[in-house]
Amino acid sequence: MPPFALCTRIGLSVLGAALPVIASAQFALPALPYAPEALEPHIDKVTMEIHHGRHHKAYVDNLNTQAKTTPELANLSLEQLQKQISRYPVAVRNNGGGHYNHDLFWTLMAPAGQGGVPSAALTKAVDDTFGSLAEMKKRFDQAALGRFGSGWAWLIVTPEGKLAITSTPNQDNPLMDLPEIQRGTPILGLDVWEHAYYLKYQNKRSEYATQWWNVVNWKEVSRRYEATLR
Repeated sequence: MPPFALCTRIGLSVLGAALPVIASAQFALPALPYAPEALEPHIDKVTMEIHHGRHHKAYVDNLNTQAKTTPELANLSLEQLQKQISRYPVAVRNNGGGHYNHDLFWTLMAPAGQGGVPSAALTKAVDDTFGSLAEMKKRFDQAALGRFGSGWAWLIVTPEGKLAITSTPNQDNPLMDLPEIQRGTPILGLDVWEHAYYLKYQNKRSEYATQWWNVVNWKEVSRRYEATLR
């Protein structure tokens, strides 16, 4: 490679002029924390492979494309980006939200029997807010089934430190600084886009939502809840 070309690629100075560094990808697709078949029979291997390897990957790739024309994105964490998403074009909102939501979603699931149970602190908060875990699940399912079209259902901790259930359209989430969204820190979320369940459950979103509770990672949900108390 000619010396000038080499200097250009690594951002060195040539004849006293500073040349720009070619930015690398800022955002990366995380590995699944379990094998794609680990959530069966509740969520099948093929759905997980497509959902993670194609849909989530597309959000990451598209967000990195946006970062090329919006360099300041390289200075933001994924969570920081959500909290100021109103500053950016809709493509950043959709792909940044899609990346954040899925990055969180994978951690909130575990193979059946390995997700544990809600911690004492989370159980008390659930009982104080909803009366029981069963009632919380019922209201959460209502949010998931009541979301028209594509979107998410969420259990959040509000800025006042209270639990609440909400839902968002498309790839929006409760961290986003948007007036139409109930703000809070998500500690549990369910993807109700059809790509999350259609291969196994077809149009039976309610069956998908019911079966999904078998693979909720309550250890991680509890950890996230308790982190909001500190």
